[in-house]
Amino acid sequence: MNGLLSELGKKLAERWLSLLVLPGALFLGVLAAGRELGHARWYALGTLPALLDRRAGTVTGSGAELLLFLLAFLLAAAACGLAAQAVGSLAERLWLADHWQAWPAVTHRAVRGLIARRERLFRRRRIETGLAVATTENASRPAETDHEVAVSAARLRRVADATPERPTWTGDRLAGVAARLSTGLGVQVAVVWPHLWLHVPDSTRAEITAARDGMVRAATLAGWSLLYLAAAAVWWPAALVACAVAQTARHRFRTATDAYATLVESAVRLHVQDLGRALGIGRRGPLTAAHGEALTAYLAHGTDPPAHLLLPSDADGPPAQP
Repeated sequence: MNGLLSELGKKLAERWLSLLVLPGALFLGVLAAGRELGHARWYALGTLPALLDRRAGTVTGSGAELLLFLLAFLLAAAACGLAAQAVGSLAERLWLADHWQAWPAVTHRAVRGLIARRERLFRRRRIETGLAVATTENASRPAETDHEVAVSAARLRRVADATPERPTWTGDRLAGVAARLSTGLGVQVAVVWPHLWLHVPDSTRAEITAARDGMVRAATLAGWSLLYLAAAAVWWPAALVACAVAQTARHRFRTATDAYATLVESAVRLHVQDLGRALGIGRRGPLTAAHGEALTAYLAHGTDPPAHLLLPSDADGPPAQP
């Protein structure tokens, strides 16, 4: 047990150091350097060593003072990391836009306008894709037309994965997964997913967890961009750093969300029938929408499935011999 606790403590210390302290120390370093340079002499990076040497001489009077300074620096860095994570959680909620109807009423008009704009763009891109596909039938150069179809499909997917229902691409990406599974399999992901999560293999859980962690890290990076934007108050080049970090965070969050949505949809399609069979719901062939709806009703409300949707009594093979 002592060895387990020691190993756990090491892993927690590593995560605390890598996720909070090191990014926070970098931010505090930029903030301190910007404060020394100011707006007027923002370019004078070569003078920083001498300036920092003079500053360091005021806090290294004794070993105790140095220890206290280092402790305060680590705590301040960790506090900055926690602040970035908090802002990142808010950024994640905004990017996913789940239950945006519960946002403050003053935002509803702007959100509806953004969704309507994305819907118009989606319809226009879908028409362009349809026309590109139609031209391939009578095309004299199939390679060029195939390229045009691929380009049109990529432009359509950059707008949304399905008809926009949320103000963001990432929100629609997850909503599209839920809509396809509901239409095709009759499965409500919000209901079935917690039960399916306990049923899928460890390797599947590891892949999905890694993708979800990527979303969290990208959202935290967005939180750091806001902190760097605040640092621009004392050193304006920090605003450029903030823009670069924000753009990187947006790209990483979009990529991680795409991977997460793909893995979730794949896991449901591959393993939901096994979950139904474990509960006695299903059949020998592919899962139908009726079976998916019965499974969802059973997991959500404990409603007994109709008899014709239950597995036959010999589905698990002949009874064991005494």
